[in-house]
Amino acid sequence: MESLELVPLLLLLRPPPSQSFNNSRSIRQLRFPSLLNSKTRNANLRSFSGNLQGGGGATSQDGPFAFEDQVSHHKDDRALVLARETDDFGYLVGFRLLPNSGLEEFMNVSHSITEEDSSSDEVEKPKVEDTEEEEAKTRVSHNIVVVTSEAAPYSKTGGLADVCGSLPIALASRGHRVMVVTPRYIHGTSEDLKFAGAVDLDQSTKVFCFGGAQEIGFYHEYREGVDWVFVDHPSFHRPGNPYGDKFGTFGDNQFRFTLLCHAACEAPLVLPLGGFSYGEKCLFLANDWHASLVPILLAAKYRPHGVYKDARSILVIHNIAHQGVEPAITYRNLGLPSEWYGALEWVFPTWARTHALDTGEAVNFLKGAVVTADRIVTVSKGYSWEITTSEGGCGLHDLLSSRKSILSGITNGIDVTEWDPSCDKHIACNYSADDLSGKAECKISLQKELGLPMRPDCPMIGFIGRLDYQKGIDLIRLAMPELMEADVQFVMLGSGNPIYEDWMRATESIYKDKFRGWVGFNVPISHKITAGCDILLMPSAFEPCGLNQLYAMRYGTIPVVHETGGLRDTVHNFNPYAEESRAESTGWTFSPLTKESMLAALRYAIQTYNEYKSSWEGLMIRGMTRDYTWVNAATQYEQVIEWAFTDPPYC
Repeated sequence: MESLELVPLLLLLRPPPSQSFNNSRSIRQLRFPSLLNSKTRNANLRSFSGNLQGGGGATSQDGPFAFEDQVSHHKDDRALVLARETDDFGYLVGFRLLPNSGLEEFMNVSHSITEEDSSSDEVEKPKVEDTEEEEAKTRVSHNIVVVTSEAAPYSKTGGLADVCGSLPIALASRGHRVMVVTPRYIHGTSEDLKFAGAVDLDQSTKVFCFGGAQEIGFYHEYREGVDWVFVDHPSFHRPGNPYGDKFGTFGDNQFRFTLLCHAACEAPLVLPLGGFSYGEKCLFLANDWHASLVPILLAAKYRPHGVYKDARSILVIHNIAHQGVEPAITYRNLGLPSEWYGALEWVFPTWARTHALDTGEAVNFLKGAVVTADRIVTVSKGYSWEITTSEGGCGLHDLLSSRKSILSGITNGIDVTEWDPSCDKHIACNYSADDLSGKAECKISLQKELGLPMRPDCPMIGFIGRLDYQKGIDLIRLAMPELMEADVQFVMLGSGNPIYEDWMRATESIYKDKFRGWVGFNVPISHKITAGCDILLMPSAFEPCGLNQLYAMRYGTIPVVHETGGLRDTVHNFNPYAEESRAESTGWTFSPLTKESMLAALRYAIQTYNEYKSSWEGLMIRGMTRDYTWVNAATQYEQVIEWAFTDPPYC
């Protein structure tokens, strides 16, 4: 049941009069202008009268009831609507009425107000401030469970951790109750101290998968309004990163993340966080393939037994290239009914099979979530379109196209407290859009630290990212000899493919006064490069969202990016001959993904830096003053959550 905000409109229903109802005069007859006056808006009451047994024989001009603003007809049938009653799906099933005995005084007062204001035809609009305040008060809060394989600052290998470390805090600040469920990785290093604030809940639970009962534990830390829940199991205690070590990817990742999904479904039911559990009416945000078993478990394991029948799930795709594909025989280990095999069934095309006898049969975690989740979200609008194409869908494009109606793209935000040039503790000198002088000092400090000639007027290009094909390293390798012919300096930070790491070392030895390569990842150095460089290069083959270009613009560093995915959405190309471009542009984009187009974009950027300082400063200021907070993203997630609860569960 829900109460109705009663509209301050006095309506009387009665059987149709002999004369037809004049639609062209209906607004004036009902006196909407006067009744919406501020004097009556607070009445919050509605009345009607009518012959509940009549209404037959209405013509096209006479509806089953006609409306008037007089109060002199059928007083015996009059009643006051106090509230409406709706079912679980929002459909109207009845009214709560006030009988005639308590209505006379109100109707006399309403009629006198109507007569007093009838000469005015203007509708007084409510103040914007009042409307915003009312919307804030009436926003529906939800129990949200974020399931992820990594979340900053506890574990991190890429942008997934940044999103799952910041979005929950933004949602909690907007009044939602938020839980993050992620593994408790213990590596035997100083990094384990990040879990020092987590307390063992002494709430072990058994989940049935992989041929038996697996016992898992839970640790909990309440920080910044969010319940951070860490799933504890011996399989999460090993050196390396969340997915592998120096020898490669862990062979039991399917087992490890199946445990995570089962634990995430149990946590809202069994953990008394803050004195009481989250309960069954939850919204699960399943991030990438590691959490993709959650929507399937809700549909196949819980709802058939009446559990989680009011819960909803949203699949968040950060990188569709990783789908959690394993041999089909492993399905029996997942703890799912046999009849649900079709949800995860995956058959590789003939050309992708290893040998002639290979049937190509497999299970695909991400595909299972695509066909069972209530909503699907990607981390940018551009990427939401790309994954529906054969080039960007990695085999799932047909399925995603069939669910395009529930597919949304929401651009990530960034942590503006960590990435703020005005108070960044890692950089040599703080600066802001109002005073850019500190950026030159950051550049000189970076050149000095890296052993490059200290030349404040020399354009400095930076690259930060993984050293693999996705980030466009091959393109940089091809273009480097030609780029080094220009008067520039180039700095790279990253790790990954050993071939690319060796190339960085060799290039540094060739161009000692122009190139520096830092193999590995270092947070302070990444801040210093972002602040000290003039240009950030991102020639990614595909980029679901990308965060480095947002960090760069925040620090007044101009991005030059390949026009793909989230890079297309966040970087607006600069065209000095277009008025609109000059007002909105924040960098340069190039397409197609070739050495020639990338070098052309870099030449435009270098020329602008050298010859058009006012245009360059305008690019810097526009980038630094844009809104990169998580507030916008959280608002859009709230809308998708409302849509998810509007419809019944998809499965």
